[in-house]
Amino acid sequence: MRVLVTGGAGYVGGVSADALVAAGHDVIVLDDVSTGHAAVPHPDARLVRGSYADEEATRALLAREGVDAILHCAARSLVGESMADPAKYYRENVVGGVALLEAARVAGVRRLVFSSTAATYGVPDTTPITEDAPLRPINPYGESKRTFEGALRWYGAAYGFRSVILRYFNVAGATERLGEVHRPETHLIPNVLLAAEGGPALTLFGEDYPTPDGTPVRDYIHVADLADAHLAALLATDPSDARTGPLGGGPTEPVIANLGTSAGFSVKQVLQAAEAVVGAPIPHTVGPRRPGDPPVLVASNARAREVLGWTPRRSTLPEMIGSAWAWRRAHPNGYGD
Repeated sequence: MRVLVTGGAGYVGGVSADALVAAGHDVIVLDDVSTGHAAVPHPDARLVRGSYADEEATRALLAREGVDAILHCAARSLVGESMADPAKYYRENVVGGVALLEAARVAGVRRLVFSSTAATYGVPDTTPITEDAPLRPINPYGESKRTFEGALRWYGAAYGFRSVILRYFNVAGATERLGEVHRPETHLIPNVLLAAEGGPALTLFGEDYPTPDGTPVRDYIHVADLADAHLAALLATDPSDARTGPLGGGPTEPVIANLGTSAGFSVKQVLQAAEAVVGAPIPHTVGPRRPGDPPVLVASNARAREVLGWTPRRSTLPEMIGSAWAWRRAHPNGYGD
């Protein structure tokens, strides 16, 4: 299988591209490297610098390379930024996403796996969250992902796209080769570890949530487990696979699956686990809540297990935080850029 990975110079896309290469697939990475790192793509994957939102260039790339399927990881993904600048999120995640779909449609590529998010659910009525829960995003980031999901569903109905939509919960951890380095860094675990290394003290954004210890509860998934799910989802989009559409062609419906461990950890629990990993107290302060942060987001992953045959295998906080810490200790300068 020849796969185009958008955002493959980033954290999630890079680890997933590595998994695809390891499984024997050909990988082309499309990334403008504005938030990623040129050193991330696997040596056996080809990096093409550009934007998936450039419809003409993407269409030519898909045709030239004979791409079979697309793993769409690229997106703007900062909740706070989306609240301050929703135009950027509609322009890149929605308008740019539809440009990618159009490029694929014209080039004859009808297989796509989409990196969606738990932010599509907003504040859920019940937990664990199942895929048929109401979609009520409370920030433009989540709304932009929900909107693209809708476009992908209609592309399946009209054009026969075979697709899998994966709604991620909080991705964490590292592989031996790749770790998490964002610009800016907004994710909890790398910021906890940065504080442990002598960086700025960690800020806990609110401790008055309706949760057992007052801090938000999230479901964390190891990035390598996420890559395993991407591979399983891409295989499910094969035209011979009835999970994603009729065998003779025709209208399709996306397979939608949550990716998480079905276990939630609070911010304070993450902090305590990180202190155990690094063997020292981690400086932290308490600040106000961030706009757009729901109290609890925990996945039901039953559908991913049943439909994709996927099981998270690295699901404890010590495993996730420990792998991230080991990568940081081995790469004190990150990716050197």
